[in-house]
Amino acid sequence: MELNDANLQTLTEFLRKTLDPDPAVRRPAEKFLESVEGNQNYPLLLLTLLEKSQDNVIRVCAAVTFKNYIKRNWRIVEDEPNKVSDPDRTAIKANIVNLMLSSPEQIQKQLSDAISIIGREDFPQKWPDLLTEMVTRFRSGDFHIINGVLRTAHSLFKRYRHEFKSNELWSEIKLVLDTFALPLTELFKATIELCQTHATDVNALKVLFSSLTLISKLFYSLNFQDLPEFFEDNMETWMTNFHGLLTLDNKLLQTDDEEEAGLVELLKSQICDNAALYAQKYDEEFQPYLPRFVTAIWNLLVSTGQEVKYDLLVSNAIQFLASVCERPHYKHLFEDQNTLTSICEKVIVPNMEFRSADEEAFEDNSEEYIRRDLEGSDIDTRRRAACDLVRGLCKFFEAPVTAIFSGYVNSMLAEYAKNPGGNWKHKDAAIYLVTSLASKAQTQKHGITQANELVNLNEFFVNHILSDLKSPNVNEFPVLKADAIKYVMIFRSQLPKEQLLQAVPLLIAHLQAESTVEHTYAAHALERLFTMRGPNNSTLITAAEMAPFTEQLLNNLFKALALPGSAENEYIMKAIMRSFSLLQEAIVPYIPTLIGQLTHKLLSVSKNPSKPHFNHYLFESLCLLGPDHLQSQLCHQFLPYVFQVMSLLLEIHSNSIPSSYMALFPHLLQPALWERTGNIPPLVRLLQAYLEKGSATIAASAADKIPGLLGVFQKLIASKANDHQGFYLLNSIVEHMPPESIIQYRKQIFILLFQRLQSSKTTKFIKSFLVFVNLYCVKYGAIALQEIFDSIQPKMFGMVLEKIIIPEVQKVSGAVEKKICAVGITKILTECPAMMDTEYTKLWTPLLQALIGLFELPEDDSIPDDEHFIDIEDTPGLPDSIFTAGLCRQEGARPDRRRCRQSKDPAGSVTPQAFYCLSGKVVRVLFGINVKIIACLNSTALCYRCPDAAENKRVILPSLLLVQVPSMLSTSLNAEALQFLQGYLQAATVQLV
Repeated sequence: MELNDANLQTLTEFLRKTLDPDPAVRRPAEKFLESVEGNQNYPLLLLTLLEKSQDNVIRVCAAVTFKNYIKRNWRIVEDEPNKVSDPDRTAIKANIVNLMLSSPEQIQKQLSDAISIIGREDFPQKWPDLLTEMVTRFRSGDFHIINGVLRTAHSLFKRYRHEFKSNELWSEIKLVLDTFALPLTELFKATIELCQTHATDVNALKVLFSSLTLISKLFYSLNFQDLPEFFEDNMETWMTNFHGLLTLDNKLLQTDDEEEAGLVELLKSQICDNAALYAQKYDEEFQPYLPRFVTAIWNLLVSTGQEVKYDLLVSNAIQFLASVCERPHYKHLFEDQNTLTSICEKVIVPNMEFRSADEEAFEDNSEEYIRRDLEGSDIDTRRRAACDLVRGLCKFFEAPVTAIFSGYVNSMLAEYAKNPGGNWKHKDAAIYLVTSLASKAQTQKHGITQANELVNLNEFFVNHILSDLKSPNVNEFPVLKADAIKYVMIFRSQLPKEQLLQAVPLLIAHLQAESTVEHTYAAHALERLFTMRGPNNSTLITAAEMAPFTEQLLNNLFKALALPGSAENEYIMKAIMRSFSLLQEAIVPYIPTLIGQLTHKLLSVSKNPSKPHFNHYLFESLCLLGPDHLQSQLCHQFLPYVFQVMSLLLEIHSNSIPSSYMALFPHLLQPALWERTGNIPPLVRLLQAYLEKGSATIAASAADKIPGLLGVFQKLIASKANDHQGFYLLNSIVEHMPPESIIQYRKQIFILLFQRLQSSKTTKFIKSFLVFVNLYCVKYGAIALQEIFDSIQPKMFGMVLEKIIIPEVQKVSGAVEKKICAVGITKILTECPAMMDTEYTKLWTPLLQALIGLFELPEDDSIPDDEHFIDIEDTPGLPDSIFTAGLCRQEGARPDRRRCRQSKDPAGSVTPQAFYCLSGKVVRVLFGINVKIIACLNSTALCYRCPDAAENKRVILPSLLLVQVPSMLSTSLNAEALQFLQGYLQAATVQLV
């Protein structure tokens, strides 16, 4: 596309149409823009429009379109074409900072986001002058420009808060600090001085406080990984000014809005975060400043109202106190009984109250309420912060804090008893307080795993929880009902089984509650109870114990899906799935009805899939009902699920493939299917099922099927993100396909693998390669393995042994994978003549030592720093399907072993054989009994299978070698390995001569 007026006009017209409410106008315009965005100069046309257009709406639209274009296309994905031309990349980076800083704020924010996206990919290596260009703008004095720089820097640096430590990260942070820390500090001081100068100018203060908030956020990001030397040297400047801002009270910046936090609240909230960071991570250096911050934040807490706009500030302030009180250095600050009482009375109890805003959220925004409360995303709420403060105080002062709160709990419950209708919020606060006080350690899987022994959870359940659960009117006091259900759910590991069984029918009844929160909590509690394990690792609650409630449970769960607001409630669907899994045979009489209800729901959601978790559990439930019932009409976004369901159907089939499935097979090899990242794992599994059940049919049919399979393997193996999936497919080809059908392709397969090893070797690839090589050896024999390596390049077999197998086999993990490697290496040691009478003989002892290490040494799970994020970084952006590969893995459709590893046991066919030891004795053992002994016996057998001999005939190597190997073992094997070897032989009653 040329940069000319005609193209600018055309782009303007189509951008305007994308804003049209009429889909008939809007969608063709969107399709047109998608079709041209791969053209060179397209992004430059957008930048020209947002700079020069006279229509502000078009400018904003161009800015948003540009940002989304960058988000979709800037990243260079391995094995895929570059979506942004190099000249466009250069031009964008040369102009975007200037353009961003000179644009109105609405456009500036969009371009700032675009810069941060580019920066994540290109900074610092491909955009080394970005920081310098930004820092120079601090001198402009124009805070519109300065805030643009700060906002962009914040977008770039905030990833340091969660980035994995690595040398690359340290280098980048050091570069940033060297360039940015001093100018940021100078700007911080200058901005505070300007606040004093313009103390009576509200408009100026708004801009300046926005700057100070951004500066404070940058301080947090730059200090998160470690305490930089620069900030340690300048701590006095930063902390003195932070303290001053924390105690500042400027009436001009106060807002009348009770919901939205103002500039002062946002700034103080971030300063509390910064102080908490230093108190937690750098307590020794921060100690001189701590007392003044504790005093300032305490005064802030006791003087701040209950309005929603203060929630973030109060939450962060309480989190600061929580981080301080649990540190041994600061224990003395809280030892006084009066201090503890004051904290409990003035900070914790008031912030555990159920406010009108909470009640509104409970009733009118239940999905958000559940997300914050159940899913732990309420980190910024007053209640969660108060709960964390209780836990922090209990670390050193459990007894006095428990005693103080016991009084408050009793008082609250007494107030509730006087007037339940008017004082129900007192009981809600009491339950929350008990929950906070009793919870010492918690996991998602088990709930509370460690409780405060001073709190009698069973007694509280009987006296105060059970009454709400037993209430015949499930719609009365829904908040208290939800509290009671949550109590059972989180303390399920602490309550005795008889109380849980008593609660189950009560929870089933609450599935009919009108309150979305209440019936969602009931479904979630049941699902959690059904996953609990008893002493024998069986479910704690059995199908027999659920028998009296089965029909009511199923009915109420499906009725709950019909309640307003819960048509696609993922908690209810997950409870349905878990109920099917628990009840198993007990649901057989209900299957026709259940199938009808589930397929009706599937047809409904397939029209507009919007809840991926709900859809996932829906498919799980269908799979658990049995594959014979799986018939549905599916939209393309359900394809990953379809492939898994088909895999399930094939895996339970006999050793043949129906013609209807074979007709589909060629279509599964079409490149378009493999472009969607979410399709890859289920498609690989489906092809594995085809190979396992119908390899002979595939080999006997059209000749293009095997090249098609290998083409898929070649595509996957070239990607660092998907190479393990390529190995899964390749392993199945080798394991199941008739040898004669792939003999012509074997050499090329190994050449491809060696090319990938040479160009891009990763730990994941090496582990997969080791398993494949040894599987090949198990399938075709050690001689075949040696010959194919040496046919590619002379002496390559020795190079692979020396450079890859011997040093790297310790990295292999998983029982099946280790067994494959053990059998493969054993075959190399015992069935390959070249290991005894050529230059490869020197590798025999190191290979045996590596085999012993595989058994005896800890797994080598080290990963180079630059590989920690391979799986994430090599995945192209967000998948074009709403279903990620991980989410689409169905429990109900999965094979017995985890699919992230070799799912079958190709070495399982190893049968009892006669092994000739050096003393001439014959020992017959089954491989599976003791892999160490058998592998070792086999590795000292000094015999190999003659290719031309009968199956059971073994040829003994020349007697000269009977002396050679014991000599090699005693002189070359290290002492520790030799000791292990002697132990194996002794256990098998064999002596090494």
